[in-house]
Amino acid sequence: MARTYDHEMVSIYPFSEEEIETLMLHAGECVLMWATQEGWPVGVTQAFVWKDARIWLTFAAHRHRAAAIRRDGRVSINVSSASYPRATSRGRPQGAITFKGRARFVEDEATRAWFYRALSNKLYPDDTDGEAAFHELLDSPLRVLLAVTPEKQIMYNAKLAFAHMAGTAAEAELG
Repeated sequence: MARTYDHEMVSIYPFSEEEIETLMLHAGECVLMWATQEGWPVGVTQAFVWKDARIWLTFAAHRHRAAAIRRDGRVSINVSSASYPRATSRGRPQGAITFKGRARFVEDEATRAWFYRALSNKLYPDDTDGEAAFHELLDSPLRVLLAVTPEKQIMYNAKLAFAHMAGTAAEAELG
């Protein structure tokens, strides 16, 4: 078993594909990051849907981020287990992933219909009235959809890090 005595090399704690899928399906929010025209990094926290190895988001077309991302489609997205819904984190992967990826705007009605329903259901899984109200709120003329295709993942698997510090992590698990 491998063991460490410090916490300096944290990039060696990856998630398995199954853990990535679980984190992405159950985390409630992400931080979408882009660069302004002046080169400043900016980010906002928002809800998202993970489907087909893409991160799907929505926002109003008049937001500054829309113009910035149309200008340069390179974005980053951070997803943390801290955004799991209350009392649902037990047994789920703990930590965070930052994805570097390319964004594209999607405008077809079939995708809008799918996404609005998926996001509404994710945020209001046990509340049909809340889901319906949120779906109606989303379905507006100035709303855009963004699909981000990850190109790189920067991961921190907290469970693996703790196991490494305790001397119970297998060498093969480390990145």
